[in-house]
Amino acid sequence: MIKHQQHPSASKQTSKIHCPLLPLFLLACVAILIQGYHLGVNDSEIFLPAIKQVADPQLYPFGAEFFLTHARLSLFAPIIGHSAHWLHLPTDLAIFLWHIGSVFLILIAAWQLACLCFQNARARWSSVTLLTALLPIPVAGTALAISDNYLTPRSLSTPLAMLAVASLLRGQKGATAIWLLLTTLIHPQMAAYAFVLCLFLSIPLQRFRKTQTGTKHALATHALLFASPPGSFALVPTEGIYRQVLYSRTFFFASLWTWYEWLGVFAPLAILFWLSRLRPRATLPTFHRLSSALVPFGLAATLVFITLSSNPRFENLVKLQPMRCFHLIYIVMFLLIGGLLGEYLLQSHPWRWAALFLPLAAGMFFMDRSTYQHSRHVEWPLTAPRNPWSQAFLWIRTNTPKDAVFAIDPNYMAINSDDQHGFRALAERSMLADNIKDSGAVTMFPALVTDWQQQQEAQRGFTHFTLADYQRLATQYPVTWTVTQNPIPSLDCPYRNDEVAVCRIPR
Repeated sequence: MIKHQQHPSASKQTSKIHCPLLPLFLLACVAILIQGYHLGVNDSEIFLPAIKQVADPQLYPFGAEFFLTHARLSLFAPIIGHSAHWLHLPTDLAIFLWHIGSVFLILIAAWQLACLCFQNARARWSSVTLLTALLPIPVAGTALAISDNYLTPRSLSTPLAMLAVASLLRGQKGATAIWLLLTTLIHPQMAAYAFVLCLFLSIPLQRFRKTQTGTKHALATHALLFASPPGSFALVPTEGIYRQVLYSRTFFFASLWTWYEWLGVFAPLAILFWLSRLRPRATLPTFHRLSSALVPFGLAATLVFITLSSNPRFENLVKLQPMRCFHLIYIVMFLLIGGLLGEYLLQSHPWRWAALFLPLAAGMFFMDRSTYQHSRHVEWPLTAPRNPWSQAFLWIRTNTPKDAVFAIDPNYMAINSDDQHGFRALAERSMLADNIKDSGAVTMFPALVTDWQQQQEAQRGFTHFTLADYQRLATQYPVTWTVTQNPIPSLDCPYRNDEVAVCRIPR
């Protein structure tokens, strides 16, 4: 039975938190072995080219706007790119080391939060270990994981936001402001959600017991994110090609979410509500404060999301993605659950720890293997890849001019054998716009839609291109090479493997 226990010395216990860096670093290494590591996959195709252009400005003379629009809003690319240059490291190695560091920082921040919520070491370690095992888990229908197995700005903004919350809970307002500022410099969007959570945590708990007042305050707080929307956030319905691209992102619209994605919203809120009503033993006041604040925080985000995605006038605002607030909700929820498991169930019984965490880790391991079936689980930097598309991309990096421009199937990242590896991130060459990740840039930056649409039209029917089609493409754009699964005999293809060929386009 969970009983209430008073902790009069809670403030003293949480004012100074010892952080066991070596065990946490080892746990971070275990996390990477569980979730894997993949260079240049998925969203990192958007962010890594900017890093590589910082390290080598001669790269990407064509089409850079599709990744620089994101990069210019953040110091992420300059920090990673310049660190590789200053340390004289290969960029891929620097990216991998930053990824390890980001996971390490997440666990440091998790330890800080666990120490603020739990008295006993077993609860704290169980809290952090559960989060470690579940880092790859998806966050409802947001298209986010708690932590990706590749490097993006979220890799750094996540621990910074967590440290901001921890500082606020310790009453360190100056430190909170600094952490929020650093988060903003890395990922302004995720910083906004962290800022709103800090506002919710600053509301006295009594406010949340008054449902009407609490709801009004919650909605008003979230509305700060949407006040006076400029430019591409105008309060008018979207239209044309841009509207089609916007609706291709199902996570933008509540009506396109599946039932299990909604379960991923309301189940965590129900769990947190239940936790907020408890007074478990060996917990500190912060446990109740966090669980109590996260429920209205999540409900308000959900109401804003439903409102924005159900009215055509607000379609330009859906890309603000208020449901990404659940990223922090999931992190804290698993920390709280993990601590209670350690205190009540696992205790000092090693076999119980193994019985819980080994199956969870195995599940996350096999989730990665099912996603990246044609690649190594950990794609170590500076080693030859197993994935055939990655092999071709690396051949391109070392055997074609830096100013080469490539044509490739606009949907290549959706091809099963590619395992979502991005061309720009791995080949370090320019390409015509694709239909997977570059369309994502279009949703956030509508000014790109015309160029994107024109390049899509020029590549229509790419899988059945003839020599005349390639020559036509070369007259429209400065393309000189192609990566294709269907090379035609009239093309000179100096590289081939079982999946793709790299061929010159005659002009």
